[in-house]
Amino acid sequence: MRALRIFLRNPAALGGVLVLLTMVSMAALAGVLFPGDPLDMVGQPFLWPGADPAFPFGTDSLGRDVLAGIVHGARVSLLVGLAAASLSLLIGMLVGAVAGYFGHAADAVLSRLIELVQTVPSFLLVIVIVAIGSPSVTTIALAIGLASWPTVARLVRAEFRTLREADFVLAARSVGYRSSRIIVAEILPNALPPVIVTTSVMVASAILIESALSFLGMGDPNVVSWGSMIGAGREVLRSAWYLSALPGTAIILTVLALNLVGDALNDALNPRLRHD
Repeated sequence: MRALRIFLRNPAALGGVLVLLTMVSMAALAGVLFPGDPLDMVGQPFLWPGADPAFPFGTDSLGRDVLAGIVHGARVSLLVGLAAASLSLLIGMLVGAVAGYFGHAADAVLSRLIELVQTVPSFLLVIVIVAIGSPSVTTIALAIGLASWPTVARLVRAEFRTLREADFVLAARSVGYRSSRIIVAEILPNALPPVIVTTSVMVASAILIESALSFLGMGDPNVVSWGSMIGAGREVLRSAWYLSALPGTAIILTVLALNLVGDALNDALNPRLRHD
């Protein structure tokens, strides 16, 4: 409860939460606000924002509604970000927990595996996986998750190495708790605060990676995302800069909000930084 009070007293955190709630609401209500296909040509091409009340954010080179694209793009970008971060957390926490708790041979093998994956640049690994598979939302989320888990694994491993000799863990061993129960019920809850903070950064990174893939033409061609909108607008950047600026602003606001929330969570959950 004290951590929650510290979080709620942070104006930047509340601003970040407000932006994230707006983006999540857009994604959830995309089908209600704009029931048609955002890739449909519905108006005159190159309508500037404000030129036609029917298209508040204007239209692109094919006459597609830019606002509809941004709203539907929120769904794709947030879905990829959350799915990729969830997969990274699952793999990273499993590998880090086993390596940190058991140590010895398990730690040596898994640490080498973590280092091996980290030797390959994450974005390059994502490109290779997407190129091998089909450029779909599922494949992109899977690729980002598989490339990002070592960060979580190293963090969880360090936390488990610190906590495995704590008094409450020794007490759990003395009463005969199995290793699986100690890991899940005793150590993991105490190792979660830094992982929660890292999660916000991972979601933001996943959104940026998906946007970069879509910008390069490696996104899902059957859906609209913020990155694909920026990529489509780069060819007319001088004459219709709003086509890239508007979805780019959505990315900036979302990533900034996630970082603000992450910083606030770090202040609230880190006992060394708590204040009255």
